[in-house]
Amino acid sequence: MRTRFEYSPRKIDPARAVALRLEIEEFHADYCAALDAGQVEAWPDFFTEDGLYRVTARENAELGLPVGLVYSEGRAMMHDRAVAISRTQMFAPRYMLHLVSNTRVISESADGEIESQAAFMLMQTLVEGPTTLHLAGTYYDRHTRQDGVLKLKERQVVYDTTILANDLVYPV
Repeated sequence: MRTRFEYSPRKIDPARAVALRLEIEEFHADYCAALDAGQVEAWPDFFTEDGLYRVTARENAELGLPVGLVYSEGRAMMHDRAVAISRTQMFAPRYMLHLVSNTRVISESADGEIESQAAFMLMQTLVEGPTTLHLAGTYYDRHTRQDGVLKLKERQVVYDTTILANDLVYPV
């Protein structure tokens, strides 16, 4: 599990990084499309069976504190969270829009694990309200392939937003 969240120089051939970046950007497009369509129960399928998902504040990340606002270890735990979110609507209806950019491939290991990072913004529109910036920050990811399909082995979401809405329950 990654514990340092700072600039990481690339440790990969630039041509290989470009090819992997395109693949990861397609992964991001599918991941965000599913979440933005409200298909939260499909979210765990983007992870490996033993995948890790954590959302933490930049302040904690910079101090090396592993405390996360959201923590899910394993697809089963993510599935439980997704079902709870989708079947118990405790919040006003809303639309979410993920924007992901500046994807950087940091490394690829001999066994095919890919380390990357990308900036994100999560916009929220309440059905009867304005669109607002809900969350912004960086994804720190480790991908692997299962049956030729890219999956997240680890997604650590480090958010920059200092004042959080009290409804940060949806996956980022």
